Amino acid sequence: MWFKNLRLFRLAPNWQVDANTLEDALERLAFRPGGATDMTAFGWVPPRAESGLVHAIDGQYLLNLRVEKKLLPATVVNQFARARAQEIEEQQGFRPGRKQMKEIKEQVTDELLPKAFSIYRDTRVWLDTRNRWLVIDAAAAAKSDEVMGALAKVLDPFPVIPLYTELSPASAMTNWLISDEPPPNFTIDQDTELRSTNETRAAVRYVRQAVERDEVHKHVQAGKQCTRLALTWADRVSFVLTDGLDVKRVAPLDVLQEGRIPSENEAEQFDSDFMLMCGELSRLLDDLLAALGGEKKA
Repeated sequence: MWFKNLRLFRLAPNWQVDANTLEDALERLAFRPGGATDMTAFGWVPPRAESGLVHAIDGQYLLNLRVEKKLLPATVVNQFARARAQEIEEQQGFRPGRKQMKEIKEQVTDELLPKAFSIYRDTRVWLDTRNRWLVIDAAAAAKSDEVMGALAKVLDPFPVIPLYTELSPASAMTNWLISDEPPPNFTIDQDTELRSTNETRAAVRYVRQAVERDEVHKHVQAGKQCTRLALTWADRVSFVLTDGLDVKRVAPLDVLQEGRIPSENEAEQFDSDFMLMCGELSRLLDDLLAALGGEKKA
């Protein structure tokens, strides 16, 4: 249930929507499998079986975007295209040119697509309407962009705005390492990356190893800043913060797992886990914003 990666955005202060209205909006782009000649298809699906497109509990909304892609490797297309080109060469007496080869590949692709296998990928989205968070469970920017594009197609006006902090994550993380003083309620863990700010982008990484203050000073003097830092919040959640304000490798720690109340009812367990995640992550994000000097006003 827990999101593994957090790409953070803000909901506009004046945007208010109830679950039913949001459900109706998402229904306009509900997922439908692609046709025989479609390489991709995407749309909204229920976050869990037997729920609507919006799973809503006490102002917390869970959404799920599904993307379908056809598996048609270029090597397969090229193999069939070469065989087709050889047949055409024998018929017309000369080798197909560049333009004709392009047309042959397009024709072969259209013929092979109905036989291609489909793969499906789901990206979950959490809307905290009480604290104005929109959080996407995605490690890559491309997946986050897919969600933003899908939301933009169904929500007018578009209620999502970027998040900026008074302190840049890179400068803040560098200062925490130099001073060996993490912000309140956080501890520094053993994964660190420092990267040069010049065009070389030279980087040094410490994996499962603490970095000494003297080493940090040397790297900073050489023009490097901290771009990734492993942290633990309140002994409850571990994660890695990046210079782009992305929160990666999120993991609830034992203290949360021990306090988890199991239920034999699958739906009740899902709701319980979802609300536990919402409560813990919303507090973590509040503390993280404070550690970065607060939210920068537009």
